[in-house]
Amino acid sequence: METSRYRRKVLFQFWFFLVLGLFLGWFGRSLASPDTPLPGSQEDPLVSKSYVDMQVKMNVVELPQGKILLGSSGTEIVLRSGKARVIDSQLGGLSDVTAARDLRRGEAVPANHLLIVPRDDGRGVEALSPVILLVRGSYTVK
Repeated sequence: METSRYRRKVLFQFWFFLVLGLFLGWFGRSLASPDTPLPGSQEDPLVSKSYVDMQVKMNVVELPQGKILLGSSGTEIVLRSGKARVIDSQLGGLSDVTAARDLRRGEAVPANHLLIVPRDDGRGVEALSPVILLVRGSYTVK
């Protein structure tokens, strides 16, 4: 009776330490992974609040009737008021992320839809009336 209790105790300890060792080995491997860059290193730099604010800031642009806003690659545009139409290029139009479709030349810009300029090739919007746009990214007004 005493030996079977001793065997169970030894067997329990064996499985306990085996599982514990496997867990610690797996957990330790993930902590020491060379794929994870150190915070503050060149691969994962720390940035200032002003830099982050500048990157996420939407500019309010008031565009008079007849003026054109041309966005660079990745520029985001939201029409807040007024009427505008799309200016596209031979390679396509503006990506309407809200409606999940491509807007082509002459189409009306829907209010409060997120539009993205996919390439730096002369795409943008033309104001048919005075408009107010929210713009994130680089752009030019003509």
